Amino acid sequence: MAKYYDEIPLKLIEWILKQQMFWVATAALQGDGHVNVSPKGTAGCFHVESPTRVWYEDLTGSGVETIAHMREPGNRRITILFNAFEGPPRILRLWGKGTVYEFGTPEYNDFIPPSNRKAGSRAIIVIDVDKVGTSCGFGVPLYKYETQRTILERWCDSMENFDRDGEPRQAPPPYESESLVKDPRGIKAWWTAENINSFDGLPALQHAHDSSVPPINTFDKKAPHPSLGQIRAAAGKKAEESNANVKSSSGETIRLMMAFGMGVVVTAGYMKFATSFVPVSWKA
Repeated sequence: MAKYYDEIPLKLIEWILKQQMFWVATAALQGDGHVNVSPKGTAGCFHVESPTRVWYEDLTGSGVETIAHMREPGNRRITILFNAFEGPPRILRLWGKGTVYEFGTPEYNDFIPPSNRKAGSRAIIVIDVDKVGTSCGFGVPLYKYETQRTILERWCDSMENFDRDGEPRQAPPPYESESLVKDPRGIKAWWTAENINSFDGLPALQHAHDSSVPPINTFDKKAPHPSLGQIRAAAGKKAEESNANVKSSSGETIRLMMAFGMGVVVTAGYMKFATSFVPVSWKA
């Protein structure tokens, strides 16, 4: 049964902080604008500041819809969704209004100092929650959590290396007063190319791509992060094991069906043989 609250109950805050992923939903105000739903799964990205305010670290991606929708005049509508994949079923929605603070701004640093920033972090999305809802979640399947992927952070860190290590160069005339030259291999060049406008052409990033702040992050290069090849190999092995289990199960089913069929044939033959010795007077 659905329940609604004006703020996040303490027991739900504790549950939220244990979840490994969440979804973000926003939409453009214009009639033909697209509705966007994005999954978020990097560990430690979601934070609860109070029962009526939450925020998450928005990492780099090919799209920038959430930021664009938060920037659209008169919009700021946003919904966060969590659901239980393990344990008792539950769906939790947080409705509210969102605000964007980009990398390189004082407000961003208030939430995330450089010593805590994740690789690829381009903004903070703050949500002032005005409604909370829970529902049964009976239709959500059970999944076993294994681990977080590190591919995104590794990829972003590799680009940020060029922004950290390269020497800032002033653009040639007549552009020297506008911006510094970006290393085309760096993440700021990526933001410039991919994250300035949304899919619908709405303005998105405004400051991060032109910030003079070096992108320091907490990504641990020495940690044992699996390579893409290792991930694919592990996935292939799991698929082979799954196929083997299916084949084994199918083989067992076939053997049982054959045994059942033989039993029916033998039983029918026995009955025919037995009735041939019944006295005529006994037959109906």
